[in-house]
Amino acid sequence: MARADAGVAVTGLGLVTSAGADEHTFWKGLCAGVSTARGCEELAGLPVDFGCPVDGIDLDAAVGGRSVWRMARFVKMALVAARQAVADAGLSPQRWDGDRVAVVLGVGVGGVSVLVDNVRRLDEHGADAVSPLLVPMMMPNAAAGEVAIALRAHGPSLAPATACASGATAVAVARDLLLNDRCDVVVAGGAEAVLTPLVVSAFAGMGALSLRTGDPAGASRPFAADRDGFVIGEGAAVLVLERTADAYARGGRPRALLTGTGSSTDAHHPTAPDPEGGGARKAVEAALREAGWAAHEVDHINAHGTSTQLNDAMETALISELFPHRPSVTAPKGVLGHALAASGAIEAVATVLTLEHGLVPPIANLDSLPDGFDLDCVVKEARIQPVERALSHSFGFGGHNVVLAFQRADADGPSRTDPGVLAVA
Repeated sequence: MARADAGVAVTGLGLVTSAGADEHTFWKGLCAGVSTARGCEELAGLPVDFGCPVDGIDLDAAVGGRSVWRMARFVKMALVAARQAVADAGLSPQRWDGDRVAVVLGVGVGGVSVLVDNVRRLDEHGADAVSPLLVPMMMPNAAAGEVAIALRAHGPSLAPATACASGATAVAVARDLLLNDRCDVVVAGGAEAVLTPLVVSAFAGMGALSLRTGDPAGASRPFAADRDGFVIGEGAAVLVLERTADAYARGGRPRALLTGTGSSTDAHHPTAPDPEGGGARKAVEAALREAGWAAHEVDHINAHGTSTQLNDAMETALISELFPHRPSVTAPKGVLGHALAASGAIEAVATVLTLEHGLVPPIANLDSLPDGFDLDCVVKEARIQPVERALSHSFGFGGHNVVLAFQRADADGPSRTDPGVLAVA
């Protein structure tokens, strides 16, 4: 395995998810392959009354400080994940050149619960009851802004919104910023917290959600014959990226290399994917081309795998056509639900961990593939598999397609925790 000093490296990871609010707990939960979906009290009485919420963390305490009162839930999760990632990278805002640090955090919707609460106040009590903090709390770029403040990052601060591909778009933009020498460090990822009656009702009304109200844990079933829609999740994930040579020069240790990215647009329909997969194929091919890989060199694919009829059929055909050698396939949304704008970043973290630990998490609730689905899906239990090169797919409403190409980093340096311990301890 050649050590690549050119290009971009992932040097830090942080996340807050329904499977855990730290790397170890998240990885253990993902490798267990058990869904985190459950009934949600705030959704009681709705046609869909379940989701994959973030539990087990006091976000206010984790954020700390007096500024927490001005932050919506998605911002708090983004800030917690960002701090984890920066610490994991061995960096400190007190010691870096903030002018050379960028923040790119994809968010699809923003503080929708704050908006709903203030609409209610307006209706019930009039204009004076509307919070003056409504706009800064609900705006999608609030996460990027608050993270930049907390990390003293004065470089570019961006908030790409490409629906369910937003987190992956942020990572792709980060790579461009580094290779164009716009900054030296990028804190990139995504955040979303829209597990609310309004948003759940809207997605249910358009027929996108699973209706398995009697079996929430079995509802998200990527690639299964009886899949009937996705399950809404929430969370945040952040990756710290640097030029590989810079990371080595400062004594950092890359956790993976981001060797290529590809982006495209279906230009087909506001919500449905192109059934022929033309746009997605362009994104995959662009990522391979930028990485300098042949298709047969890909060992593993972290699929978008939403558990909807249209996406999974399109993605299956795409993978089967482009990768006839049948690389292993996983789909974290079976465990985590669909965290929308955060999902691409969460799955990028999962892909990095697969490369690092040589372990592929299983797809929850997938007993067998339907006729015509020719994929090597990992099911039942995590698979030990040395993975050198992997792709992470993200496809969003509006026809946005983003594919990230990750390569295992040089094995130099101290080893990390044994993957078997992380998976089952």
